[in-house]
Amino acid sequence: MSLPEIPVSEVSSRLAAGAALFDVRQPDEYVSGHAPGAVLVPLGEVADRLDEFPATGEVLVICRSGGRSAMACETLRRHGVDAINVAGGTLAWIEAGYEVAIGDQPA
Repeated sequence: MSLPEIPVSEVSSRLAAGAALFDVRQPDEYVSGHAPGAVLVPLGEVADRLDEFPATGEVLVICRSGGRSAMACETLRRHGVDAINVAGGTLAWIEAGYEVAIGDQPA
């Protein structure tokens, strides 16, 4: 399955256009730093929590470096969610100098 993917530089404009952002890392990784607004749904829980993902509109998925988010995108796309992988993940986000939220809340 070919997955759509965007660079971290496109995340803000996609969010401004109405996309949702989900982080599929483990809770301890998320708490230590995540993209502001990202909702935590660990990869192992994605299939059981499909109802938490928007049925319409773009769903951006981020992890540490892009591998787990790609797996989550495959699962979501099989269930009709317009999931798009964020290339490079949180590491690329931090490297690009974007704001990082700390703690267990999205913002």
